[in-house]
Amino acid sequence: MRERATRRAVLAAGTSAVALLAGCSSGTEEENDDAPTNGDDSAHSVTMEPVGTVEFDDVPESWLAYESDYADMGVALGLGDGLRAVGEPDRFHTDYYDELGVSYPEDPTPLWNDGVDEELFYELDADVHLVDPNWLEHNEAFGLDEDDVAEIEANVGPFVGNTIFRRTDEWHDYEYYDLYEAFEKVAQVFRREDRYEAFADLHGEFLEEVESHLPGEDERPDALLVWEGTDEPEEFVPYRISDEGAGNKQYRDLGVDDALDGTGIDGLSTSDRGTIDYEAVLDVDPDALFVRGHEDKRRDEFEDTVLAYMQEHDVASDLTAVENERVFRGGPIYQGPIYNLFVTERTARELYPDSFDDELFDREAVSKIVTNGA
Repeated sequence: MRERATRRAVLAAGTSAVALLAGCSSGTEEENDDAPTNGDDSAHSVTMEPVGTVEFDDVPESWLAYESDYADMGVALGLGDGLRAVGEPDRFHTDYYDELGVSYPEDPTPLWNDGVDEELFYELDADVHLVDPNWLEHNEAFGLDEDDVAEIEANVGPFVGNTIFRRTDEWHDYEYYDLYEAFEKVAQVFRREDRYEAFADLHGEFLEEVESHLPGEDERPDALLVWEGTDEPEEFVPYRISDEGAGNKQYRDLGVDDALDGTGIDGLSTSDRGTIDYEAVLDVDPDALFVRGHEDKRRDEFEDTVLAYMQEHDVASDLTAVENERVFRGGPIYQGPIYNLFVTERTARELYPDSFDDELFDREAVSKIVTNGA
């Protein structure tokens, strides 16, 4: 595990040298007007594991994210125009933003291209990297090591981020944050706490409304969550719904049980890339099956491809979920506050059609928060 005590030691000593680690160009007048004062002008600090405390001389303007949950947080704060790159643009789901009519970059630079090129960070020259540095170091396919990440941090800009989308990686032995805890930290980076607080209030009201209409516990399904992005799937990468990562938040909020509990089957991690076939799925025989990798499809397109294939399959056709047509898109792996609202609404309406029919949150209210902070 990479130790990041150097920055914390510097801060504890009270030296001003830490400012060199996080110097950013001045924020716009609008950004500074939005931000509550926190000392002199734009200077502020943010503390988040695993990096510790980072001090900023100014409000960052340009930024990047690897996981799209952090990209979504930035867009939710009204900062979409400053996003320079994401890990994989096909996991940056902009259809939600189109529905809200909010600003976002249409073609962010991909950080992933058969690996992650250290030099690209220098070319992008972002003021802040919303990335857990340990995520970069512990994914062998990225091709980065501790020294590479340290050089980017020292020569380009700081890292602020924590891998929140799952909780199955052995190397993540430090504090986890839930979705809104991480979102609050990002809001502090950009001094847009007002937008965070407005989102948190709206999200709390949304959950209260959803919970008030959920069916009784004995009427809620157990479900299997897997990944397979092809239209004719034969094997799947399993996820654990019981994993408290942010990527599974909608299932927890909707009272969905994990069909893999007690089976001994683990979820995906950087060290476990195991798969299961239809025979294994049939042994579990979940009430509902959620398949990730199909966020680019509408419900009818998913039914005409993935579900139709399963209905004709020798083994899959025997699954209870297939017989009852309770096979659904699994939602984004990475979920920020905007993604989560839409995906929770969709999942509620698909799982509990007798309880949920209309839109469950106010699109106009969300759009106003993103654009105006209220």
